[in-house]
Amino acid sequence: MAQGPDLPGHYEKTSFAAIEDWQNDNHLDALKSFLRFCPVPEGAPESRYASEDLKRLCPAAWEAVASGASARTFLESRFKPYRIAQKGFVTGYYEPEVDASRTRTDIFKVPLLKKPDGLEPVSSDRRPAGWPVNLSHGRRAGGVLSELPDRGAIMDGALVDEGLELVWLADPVDAYFIHVQGSARLKLTDGTVMRVGYAGKSGHPYTGIGKLLVDRGEGTPEDFTMSGLRAWLAEHPEERDPLFRENRSYIFFREIQDIDPDQGPIGAAGLPLTPGRSLAVDPKEIPYGSLVFVSASFDDFETADRPFARLMVTDDTGSAIRGRARGDIFVGSGAASGETAGAIRHAAEFIVLVPEPGSPEPGGGVD
Repeated sequence: MAQGPDLPGHYEKTSFAAIEDWQNDNHLDALKSFLRFCPVPEGAPESRYASEDLKRLCPAAWEAVASGASARTFLESRFKPYRIAQKGFVTGYYEPEVDASRTRTDIFKVPLLKKPDGLEPVSSDRRPAGWPVNLSHGRRAGGVLSELPDRGAIMDGALVDEGLELVWLADPVDAYFIHVQGSARLKLTDGTVMRVGYAGKSGHPYTGIGKLLVDRGEGTPEDFTMSGLRAWLAEHPEERDPLFRENRSYIFFREIQDIDPDQGPIGAAGLPLTPGRSLAVDPKEIPYGSLVFVSASFDDFETADRPFARLMVTDDTGSAIRGRARGDIFVGSGAASGETAGAIRHAAEFIVLVPEPGSPEPGGGVD
């Protein structure tokens, strides 16, 4: 990661002693989550943590997991904290757990789709002439890149003849929230469990339906937590599909088979997420593999009577996660985690830990 004058101008140097609640965190848990990046997973997205930085940090990090005290010593001796000089904001997300079927039935008739052939991202340096600036993906066929159908068109059957159905759900609201979360644990009718994760997207801009309802005077942001939004949709069934169509972004899925059932879903960095330690960020602003201390005014969901203040690891992203100090906290899997995640919409402070120059050479230990 960049050092000294190369650090972004919105990074303000601070000290560990000045970070409120730093001493109360479980530094060992945070370090164990960080060690998922040691070594850098093959095929993982690029990070501003250069591979040499990781090679120097990882041996000492492995030795530091001996205790909470050694983990804290490692963090305070190998990193310098920098506060992001901008008001931050965090939300929560989770892995839904719902019933599903590998085949369509009278009950299970809402599909999650696999990605279509030819789907590819369209970056700024590869954008064809006249390509819409806000369209991040397209479909290439015969050497020609074209726009994919958006959510409304797919709901109307635009891809129905392509055999993309991966699995079938009973409830379109469950399907929609799986699109928002990007992954799910599915309990199949044959008694097995299926994990699905993000495989691609249509590329159209994401629009939060909760914000649309607030803008229309249907309620306040506090009214449209996850449970509040589900309640509104249940009370207004005739408005459900038109509202869904206004979020043009559509997500495609893949079955994830190479993951332990007890592990979290796979994030954008290619690693299983850690509940309470994984943070989705804008990777253009904070690279994957970074350590970020996040503090906010809501109660910690694992430790009673304490505000949320944790060292987290950036290993995921999302369509709505954009900006220097915008984060999405992975809470866990299942309905209870969904209730917790849906209630997180809070201002936050972000402090990024930057590796010290001259981190230990491979084979070195903690001082």
